[in-house]
Amino acid sequence: MDAATIWFGVLQAATLLLVLALIYRPLGDYIARVYTSGRDLAVERGTYRLIGVDPRSDQTWQAYLRSVLVFSALGVLLVYALQRFQEVLPYSLGLPAVPEGLSFNTAVSFVTNTNWQSYSPELTLGYTVELAGLAVQNFVSAAVGIAVAVALVRGFAARRSGTLGNFWVDLVRGLVRLLLPLSIIAAIALIVGGVVQNVNGFTEVGTLTGGTQVIPGGPVASQEAIKELGTNGGGFFNANSAHPFENPAPWTSLFEILLLLAIPVAMPRAFGRMVGDNRQGYAILGAMATIAIVSIAVGSWLEALGQGTAPLLAGAPMEGKETRFGILGSTLFAGATTLTSTGAVNSMHDSYTALGGMMPMLNMMLGEVAPGGVGSGLYGMLILAVLAVFVGGLLVGRSPEYLGKRMGPREIKLASLYILVTPTLVLLGTALSFGIPAIAADVESVSIWNPGIHGMSEVLYAFTSAANNNGSAFAGLTANTPWLNTALGVAMLLGRFIPIVLVLALAGSLARQDAVPSTAGTLPTHRPQFVGLLVGVTVIVTALTYFPVLALGPLAEGLV
Repeated sequence: MDAATIWFGVLQAATLLLVLALIYRPLGDYIARVYTSGRDLAVERGTYRLIGVDPRSDQTWQAYLRSVLVFSALGVLLVYALQRFQEVLPYSLGLPAVPEGLSFNTAVSFVTNTNWQSYSPELTLGYTVELAGLAVQNFVSAAVGIAVAVALVRGFAARRSGTLGNFWVDLVRGLVRLLLPLSIIAAIALIVGGVVQNVNGFTEVGTLTGGTQVIPGGPVASQEAIKELGTNGGGFFNANSAHPFENPAPWTSLFEILLLLAIPVAMPRAFGRMVGDNRQGYAILGAMATIAIVSIAVGSWLEALGQGTAPLLAGAPMEGKETRFGILGSTLFAGATTLTSTGAVNSMHDSYTALGGMMPMLNMMLGEVAPGGVGSGLYGMLILAVLAVFVGGLLVGRSPEYLGKRMGPREIKLASLYILVTPTLVLLGTALSFGIPAIAADVESVSIWNPGIHGMSEVLYAFTSAANNNGSAFAGLTANTPWLNTALGVAMLLGRFIPIVLVLALAGSLARQDAVPSTAGTLPTHRPQFVGLLVGVTVIVTALTYFPVLALGPLAEGLV
């Protein structure tokens, strides 16, 4: 790459960091007010009456969890039914009903905030399913993630209360006060930038050669806004944010990156405000930022090197990348979308070099905590903070404490189980795909387009994406098969809700505790030393868990 291209990439990253720094305090403070305010808006009061909820009734962690699970189960059933009855729905565009296995996979995908797509959206789903099914879940699945994070923060802030707030209030407030207004503003900005917003269906046009081409339309900008803002990632078109109708220009690409980072970056500020110590929020943000900056820098460097015969002959690894974004604009998007749980793409990760493509995979393996998805990134990093104070306590020979709460055996067990869930799903799903002869034969003959080491990386990436609720893919894998629709669907379900169970159980345990007085031996959790310890725990846990399987896939391919 020439110097001008490099400096333009640096300018993009610097602009993004500046804007995020400017919105960190106001947006974080606003989020904290949303979830701590004692007043309800008129529309909220009407909603509570409609669903029969007392907004002043707080829930135990068990009741909060039941509400999350019941609401999410109803969402799966609704999205599944809409797909199965698509052909009789208005604005179906003449498309048939979606098959059972794919309907299950897609319903689970959008309810779990994964947005994995084993299909071409513009050729599979009509506008009713897109708007009443997928777009609705883009909003509510994001609101659920924020609500769970807020419940955990309340657990740290509470003193012998045993309650975590009210899920239905948190859900409604997240939708009405946060996601809806911000997504409307974002959608208008995207329309100004040239993103499509219509209900024209398919338009047949003549080409310069005398042939015809079918151009799909649709309510894209409104879907695109919440797709990024809610760290969802499911595209209206198969090419996702690489499609010019979703992402027309370099500035819209940078704007979409800003959208997917905005709420996750602001959540540590809200955390600091809610626990009464803004320094704690800065410490969490510092750990997130350190991991993110290093990851994106290394990923961009590895991809720009262009290792491999074809990239070296071509002069740059531009396969699968849009020329309007270039290499650095692509790697910035890829890093941001996998460091969060967004999963949107403006380039095809399967076309990256072996080591360059390993970085998005590694970002997900880190647990998507830098800054992670809306809500899930914060509660994931707080779980790692619990483990970090445990390690720190072992080093100084004291009982671990965090934010005035003692981390006893129950808390450490819950945090440890949280850390083990996604690696178990990723490694077990990958192993079963190759270890059971009948399944392996199907996967290798039907699903994998690139046999050998890279094919193994494609399957590993798929289960990493599903279990971490990301949704991006190495696009060389055909996932619309009975095995992968089912296995990835189960991985998405378990990868979303088992951690939520553990997080809420931890929150309930913390809420029942009283504050522990700070002493000279208490580990300070707002200083740079703790930030370094937290980053180290995050990276080491990941490296020890995933290094062997990475050595069989992208490392083996890249170092050959």
